[in-house]
Amino acid sequence: MVELTFYGGVKEIGGNKILLEDNDTKIFLDFGMSFGKRAEFFEEFLTPRTANGIGDFLAMKLIPDISGIYREDLMEYLGRKPIGPDVQGVVLSHAHADHANYVSFLHKDIPIFCGETCKYILDAVDEQSQRNIENEVLNFKKRPLFRKNYKNLPIERKFKTFRTGDKIHIDSLEIVPVAVDHSVPGAYGFIIHTSEGAVVYTGDLRMHGTHAHMTDDFINASKDAKPVAMITEGTRIDIGKTDESEEKVYRESKQKLSNNKKLSIVDFNFKDVDRFTTFYKISKDLGKKLVISFKHACYLERYHKDKKIRSPDSRDGNILILKPKRLTGTYIDEDYTDWYIKRRLSYPNIITAEELTKKPDQYMVVLNFWYFNMLVDLKPYGGTYIHSLSEPFDEEMEISYDRMMNWLNHFDLRFVQSHCSGHICGSDLRKLIKTINPKVLYPIHTEHPGLFRKCSMPSKMIKEGRIYKIY
Repeated sequence: MVELTFYGGVKEIGGNKILLEDNDTKIFLDFGMSFGKRAEFFEEFLTPRTANGIGDFLAMKLIPDISGIYREDLMEYLGRKPIGPDVQGVVLSHAHADHANYVSFLHKDIPIFCGETCKYILDAVDEQSQRNIENEVLNFKKRPLFRKNYKNLPIERKFKTFRTGDKIHIDSLEIVPVAVDHSVPGAYGFIIHTSEGAVVYTGDLRMHGTHAHMTDDFINASKDAKPVAMITEGTRIDIGKTDESEEKVYRESKQKLSNNKKLSIVDFNFKDVDRFTTFYKISKDLGKKLVISFKHACYLERYHKDKKIRSPDSRDGNILILKPKRLTGTYIDEDYTDWYIKRRLSYPNIITAEELTKKPDQYMVVLNFWYFNMLVDLKPYGGTYIHSLSEPFDEEMEISYDRMMNWLNHFDLRFVQSHCSGHICGSDLRKLIKTINPKVLYPIHTEHPGLFRKCSMPSKMIKEGRIYKIY
């Protein structure tokens, strides 16, 4: 008998944590952070206490209270005795935080299975992130109750990587990963062969992206498996057919920037290599140098290693790296303590804001909102800003959005919204479901699960923590 228990992604977008049990074999499909649930209780200056291990996370139900899955050092804070791992593996669909970040809390002996490119991205995140209890995905240092027991030696997690064509064997389970198109490379859907038949898990995917053929391959493989159940994302089940595409982002953005004689600024997710490729191409078409951050360089260098992605290196002839001000504000090497910056200070393509202001029309700067204070040095008066991210969909994002607009208005920057979602639209998703034709549907990663009742097969309205049996 096969059982599914959903500990995240229920009536919310993200936070996927799905326990699949097949007789004595237990695996998790993703183990991500729920941004929505976390924001109900915590914010920038009110955070879970690391001095309580994972006690705050358990108390506020940000993670499930399950025996035999968490790090022994974190459970010690709660006075619980060490228990060996009771799960045989975690299979990650992709490297977005809402699917992967809370691996940080898991027992060191639970192996993590992920795509090769997903591992590259996790490496990049690890290199440039401030280390804290919520992002120790690759490795961690034990947090003993008493300082005298502290050891400064990182404990490496057990990662096992795969690509399309491989098969993952975890005890009696055979898992077939198939790459899908998403807003981050290295995303996969899975066909899990259980004792009761095939269970399909879509992860996050789309049909309107640059690599839609990969999602087609997943659909066809899933259909051939004749699944007894399918766990599907439904982020945009309420959205009809759209004309969005990466090509449209390219056309719109190029047209707006070609008329700009001042500084060009663009904002998109560093992990999105398709979006990077779009703006990299625009910069070359318009004869501009693309200026990235040291953090962005961490991702580019990993992508460049992956020959299937074909991404330029951060030292490419059309790329410059913007040097931020630190400490004295004089750009001396001694000002930089972050290792991801220090190890790149010798790169030949580093530029400062003061240098950019001399000929601003020759540059396109990738600048995330959280670094808008650099606009003071860039002086982009009268320039153009391309916002290539989702529009705000909750109160907290709306506050940040309003603050962003204040910055843009202050510098008289022309605002342009041009984006292509990483998630499948409702009409395409319904076609996908009909083609795969599972016996039962489990919609997650959605705020509108009720809309799945219109599908031609039974759809379970999932309750968090409830066990669903597959016969």
